[in-house]
Amino acid sequence: MSEHHKPTGERDQQAQETHKKTGEDLTQQDASQNDGAQVSTGSDTAGATEAAIPELVIISGMSGAGRSTAAKCLEDLGWFVVDNLPPALIPTMVELGARSQGNVARIAVVVDVRGRRFFDNLRESLSDLDTRGVTRRIVFLESSDDALVRRFESVRRPHPLQGDGRIVDGIAAERELLRELRGDADLVIDTSSLNVHELRAKMDAQFAGEEEPELRATVMSFGFKYGLPVDADLVVDMRFLPNPHWVPELRPYTGLNEEVSAYVFNQPGAKEFIDRYSELLQLVAAGYRREGKRYVTIAVGCTGGKHRSVATSEKLAARLASQGVETVVVHRDMGRE
Repeated sequence: MSEHHKPTGERDQQAQETHKKTGEDLTQQDASQNDGAQVSTGSDTAGATEAAIPELVIISGMSGAGRSTAAKCLEDLGWFVVDNLPPALIPTMVELGARSQGNVARIAVVVDVRGRRFFDNLRESLSDLDTRGVTRRIVFLESSDDALVRRFESVRRPHPLQGDGRIVDGIAAERELLRELRGDADLVIDTSSLNVHELRAKMDAQFAGEEEPELRATVMSFGFKYGLPVDADLVVDMRFLPNPHWVPELRPYTGLNEEVSAYVFNQPGAKEFIDRYSELLQLVAAGYRREGKRYVTIAVGCTGGKHRSVATSEKLAARLASQGVETVVVHRDMGRE
């Protein structure tokens, strides 16, 4: 796994990175490999370049069965995901991916009854893909009527096909509409008794290969006097260590300075803290992976966010990176004083 963290000892250097968090809940959201195959894209003119055919997965199934969660899982695994794409445009999407020079190697398309005006075109599009030699898989999300009714009632939304009838009427109509597609599916997942984490685990098992799901960490230094970071998952308080602010020769510098960092980690308990907290984070990271959580923000605070928290964030991020966690560092309040 690549490391995005590079500790530095230069004085007053500021690092800024961005971090995104995502999540999906099954009860509130609805809602084969290609080994170097080649396809000629664009017009059939002489000299047309050949490009690798993107791997394609079509996600469909019952509304409320977890299509959005399945799509988000593939997105987190690095797939290019398009939600509610009209089926007639799927071959065009694959062609554009083939022209991307490998930048779009895996495409997932969510097809559902929200686009019912175009749904009849799906079989024609699948036939077109087969003619082009595109390797594609269909993932169908299934669920019992009782489970679907509970989910729609919990979010107080109508079924997209119920019209003036009941939820069960919409479910029955959708089952009939999707019957042939379900029969053609390469993978059917029944989510009746699954929670969002269990569904993600099933998708990971099918599409993550042998690699363990990635965990990306943002280590953020901050000053308590400026308030807690609102996106923090874990908060560390470094105010148990002496403050370099009260050392005149260190006061002008930040925790990125080698002398400041040495001062902080020569204090009793500082090195032991890094060792033990890193061990704790290994346990937490393993649990996050099992639960399908891929992003974590660790906020490291001191009084002003200039010395102790900055030095500790750098050390902690370096330790996480050495353990295989993709890590970035943000010093939120450094330079603010």
